[in-house]
Amino acid sequence: MRRRIVPSLIGAGMAGLLTFALPGSAQSHGYADSPVSRQKVCQTGAVQNCGQIVWEPESVEGIQGFPRGGPADGSICAGGVGRFSELDDPRGGAWPTTQLTAGREHTFLWRIKVRHATSDFTYYVTKDGWDPAKPLTRADLEPQPFLTVPFGGARPPATVTHTGKLPQKSGRHLILGVWTIADTNGAFYNCSDVRF
Repeated sequence: MRRRIVPSLIGAGMAGLLTFALPGSAQSHGYADSPVSRQKVCQTGAVQNCGQIVWEPESVEGIQGFPRGGPADGSICAGGVGRFSELDDPRGGAWPTTQLTAGREHTFLWRIKVRHATSDFTYYVTKDGWDPAKPLTRADLEPQPFLTVPFGGARPPATVTHTGKLPQKSGRHLILGVWTIADTNGAFYNCSDVRF
């Protein structure tokens, strides 16, 4: 009987170690709440058929390096994580939007479950004329972020806010927020559907 228990315990221990060692595992870590992100509207039930993200709105962690690296085009909103692919579904351009005023100051808010050492938060916006009925690609975004908030390796609080000026846009757009971690190769990706 001991021989059966020991291999089982070793197997369970190895599975636990792999869970902590692999990027994008289930212990991930923060999401944008203002403007509200797709994962948050799924978690609150405002949008249905969202898959696993309903239970893990903080878990959209992919590889960092955006826009040169990071998730592939068409999988940016899910951070390249297949189990959250519902976030990349444009739903015919029908995701709920947050009303924003172009050119005004906005306070961005993130809910942080695990306070990672942070390089920065960056924000991109879609170009004029982008098609909200198609999955997001790099070509849909303005090439430079409209806001970058450096953190210099500090750990953010459980609720982090920063204020910046919104771009001069009108109509429906998407804001991509990227939280880049300082001590891993991970970054958290959040797509927020907005209307200026």
